[in-house]
Amino acid sequence: MIHIRKKYSLLSHNTFGISATADTFVVSDNMNELRDTLRTAAMPVLVLGGGSNLLFVSDTCPLVVHPALKGIELTGEDSETVLVRACSGEVWDDLVTWSIARNYSGLENLSLIPGNVGACPVQNIGAYGAEAQDVIESVETLHIADGKQQPFSKQECRFGYRDSFFKQNRGKYLIVSVTFRLSKTFVPNLAYSGLKSMLPNGNISMATVREAVVKMRRQKLPDHPLLGNAGSFFKNPAVSSQQAEALKSEYPALPLYTAAGGLNKLSAAWLIEQCGWKGKRNKQGNVGAYDRQPLILVNYGGASGKEVLDFASEIIRSVEEKFGVRMEPEVNMI
Repeated sequence: MIHIRKKYSLLSHNTFGISATADTFVVSDNMNELRDTLRTAAMPVLVLGGGSNLLFVSDTCPLVVHPALKGIELTGEDSETVLVRACSGEVWDDLVTWSIARNYSGLENLSLIPGNVGACPVQNIGAYGAEAQDVIESVETLHIADGKQQPFSKQECRFGYRDSFFKQNRGKYLIVSVTFRLSKTFVPNLAYSGLKSMLPNGNISMATVREAVVKMRRQKLPDHPLLGNAGSFFKNPAVSSQQAEALKSEYPALPLYTAAGGLNKLSAAWLIEQCGWKGKRNKQGNVGAYDRQPLILVNYGGASGKEVLDFASEIIRSVEEKFGVRMEPEVNMI
């Protein structure tokens, strides 16, 4: 069923808690209705899922389409793996709990990430040593320009660090569903050093990994219904090995991680904290860097998107001045 609303508030449709208005807001749980909406749209379309990784900088959006497609199903299997197709409107963490309940492994490290399934290939969501690209098999989309169905293989998604073909081509595709290849055999992913220390000795399971991840997230991250945020606001910057060595020589405590392409990834949180931003707010007091994790910018109440963006720009500028490293936002600016 399709619902169309005019001058619709998007305040409850973004975890940052930013006030914005859709001139036209369309929500539907039917793919044919969504296709017809796209075919007849005469203006740019914003596809909005859970609104967990975006910042409304503009006060108004002409046309917002909210896919409410539901369903999780097993579509194939072999002796070692299963294929699970999840519709884009499913809540991400519901999919994680669904898979764990059926002993399908691969999503447990991504527990409690806010948002819907449709966002996971766009951002290539990741946490605690895992990324969505590790388990995504394919993505089904509608081309916004003409409403035609277009499937994407994993390779065609062009996944990168918090990046994908869809993020690079924002506004061109509506994600209908994502198919994941999950394992029938549980092999714990303990690549994130802090995760292992949170697990019970000798009794590691998908459930205990999920419990540990949930506990860590709740300890470090603010609850967005209580304190508006979009999770990590910045990407961890990647630099050449030469620049990393020079920085490490000057700042021995700087955390370094190996990245693809011979690069080294720096801890954005550490850089931000060294510049004195942890727990600091803007002059109005509406926006700040979270006092437990400075990588997260929070809306303390009544902040505009421009206020958040201005605060983020100050942080970027100060880090670049001190360390010669340019940070990039992970959050999508709308």
